[in-house]
Amino acid sequence: MSTPSSNPNKDIEKVEVRLKWDPSEFGESPNDLDIIAGTYVADAPFGAPDYLVHFDSRSPDGTITLNRDSRTGQGLGFDEVMTLELDRLAERYVRVLVGVAIQQRDGRKTFGGVAGTGVQIREGYTELGRDDFSGVASATAAVVAEFTRDGSGIWTFHPGLRGFEGDPGTFAAEMGGEGPSGRLT
Repeated sequence: MSTPSSNPNKDIEKVEVRLKWDPSEFGESPNDLDIIAGTYVADAPFGAPDYLVHFDSRSPDGTITLNRDSRTGQGLGFDEVMTLELDRLAERYVRVLVGVAIQQRDGRKTFGGVAGTGVQIREGYTELGRDDFSGVASATAAVVAEFTRDGSGIWTFHPGLRGFEGDPGTFAAEMGGEGPSGRLT
């Protein structure tokens, strides 16, 4: 994950995660990538998330929303966009992970097999990070951003890309773990 050197790394308030990819070739099953966010409470900052936000769900308090969802990657610009209002998240939440998973309906697809992939994380006009998934080309899912809140309530962005093996359901359950279960990198 590339991170600009002028990145203001603290006091993160409202973040946008933007994902793009190219449609599959004619006759192939659609490329369907999904942004998934998991929230973690102070008593259990690792393991299974307290709740998930993805294409078919939303955060109970409206602080994390999927603004755009694509099942094919068709169109111009970014195909999926998720907004995280970290400054409005309840104090009991101390960690938020954002990942991308490839739907595995019609056989195994990896990031290396999907053309034109890219993710961008930004707060307002400031780019916090960007990546093209080439570092996890053999993975079927990846954590693309981690946000943690310290004891004084300040959110910090931790760049990095961690690849996983498995379907979106398995990834969502394991993405917050400390162990290497499905993790590739």
